[in-house]
Amino acid sequence: MGYSLLGLIILIADLYAIYQVLTSGASTAAKVVWTLVILILPVIGLIAWLIAGPRGDKARI
Repeated sequence: MGYSLLGLIILIADLYAIYQVLTSGASTAAKVVWTLVILILPVIGLIAWLIAGPRGDKARI
């Protein structure tokens, strides 16, 4: 049961990340690349998107 809950959390986080990518102001090529990375590598892609995603440069201090 623990693994299925973790999988569900990752799925929801990935769907949120893909939604954020598709609604961002990034170029179409960047949207396609980020979406593919998140779909092919769900956990690593999500972490990479959180760190350096299309909106990542706005979060810098």
